[in-house]
Amino acid sequence: MLYTLHELAYYGATPFRLGAQAAKTFWTHPFNPAADTLMARSAAAAAEVFEGLTRRYGKPAWGLDVVSVNGVDVRTVEETVWSSPWCRLIRFARNPADLRRAGKPADAPAVLIVAPLSGHYATLLRGTVEAFIQDCDVYVTDWVNARQVPMLEGRFDFFDYVDHVRTMLARVGPGAHVVGVCQPGPPVLAAVAVMAMDGDPNRPASMTFMGSPIDARLSPTATNQLAEQKPFTWFRSNMIHTVPLPYPGAGRRVYPGFVQLYSFMSMNEDRHRDAHQDYFANLVRGDGDAAEKHAEFYDEYLSVLDLTEEFYLQTIDIVFQQHLLARGLLDHRGRRVDLTAIADVGLMTVEGEKDDISGVGQTQAAHGLCTSIPDDRRELYVNPDVGHYGVFNGRRFRDDIYPRVRDFIARNQALHDAVPGRRAAAA
Repeated sequence: MLYTLHELAYYGATPFRLGAQAAKTFWTHPFNPAADTLMARSAAAAAEVFEGLTRRYGKPAWGLDVVSVNGVDVRTVEETVWSSPWCRLIRFARNPADLRRAGKPADAPAVLIVAPLSGHYATLLRGTVEAFIQDCDVYVTDWVNARQVPMLEGRFDFFDYVDHVRTMLARVGPGAHVVGVCQPGPPVLAAVAVMAMDGDPNRPASMTFMGSPIDARLSPTATNQLAEQKPFTWFRSNMIHTVPLPYPGAGRRVYPGFVQLYSFMSMNEDRHRDAHQDYFANLVRGDGDAAEKHAEFYDEYLSVLDLTEEFYLQTIDIVFQQHLLARGLLDHRGRRVDLTAIADVGLMTVEGEKDDISGVGQTQAAHGLCTSIPDDRRELYVNPDVGHYGVFNGRRFRDDIYPRVRDFIARNQALHDAVPGRRAAAA
């Protein structure tokens, strides 16, 4: 019922939204003699803020057709190299001629960036991807909005996620490097462990986890505490809703993206309110740069997708309530996941000291669980100046975090290539 009411509210606001668009056009039209008055700018700003708060935000574009590398514009082509009803594996193929002009080798480490499936689209990692394109052959998981997947396609749960990661690593090929940002940490680590248990030649050369809840018992945040304090039945009763018509996935039970969005916004209600007040003030005073930065951020932040019921509830149960992977009790397809089987895959963890979603210690717990990895293939880094989103985006990420991850990948690529058997498999 909540999903249907949400849709009704959106469509019910449509006439007012159209009216706001018309008002903005009227007050900003160059033929309007009052267009440059304080009254007109205030009216236009109010209309723009209202329209932005009530419109629907679709999936954003990547916008990475051209990336600056060493001061040279390098063209990229977005290719879908593998897909399922639930995910597209995207490769950002770099133009070889442009790379030569930028002084970069065309033969670069292949990196699979596993984007979070936690409410936002993979484009939230645009800054992450742009940084890795500088030095790597980049692949990204582009998860599909569950409300767009017909019921006939069946279920998608935590263990399907693990299998998807393994399949995509196989598609990228031996010797790749996998980077799990936030939510993917546990299923990516489980996937690599299963590959190591099977001696899979496609297991990665390294794995990097950034702000991930590998062991959510450590330094619990408000998010962790909510998951632990509420009984599992509460999440099933209050967070799961049915997709209405006319979506292709009508009838599917999901954790709606708008519920996740409202939950996150309520955690920082004052910050979002102040941001919109500043946005209004900047529009009135004509500060286009500040207003544009606000719009760019919220165009991305307010774009959300739905998760399947089974994936969301299993994640709550496995990761945040029973902590099965961290306790060594996770079974995948009838087999116990053995993290000590990972012996020749590098491990790096990145955390932000100010992270209020995945507290310090939750990600680096992977080092204590993967005891068979040699010390020369490990790195643990905690940035003292960033919160959750700063771990994978923004200036601190570009200047402090990404160079460390890049160098870690390069070292592990060299160690991987030095092993004859694995080098032959990669070839």
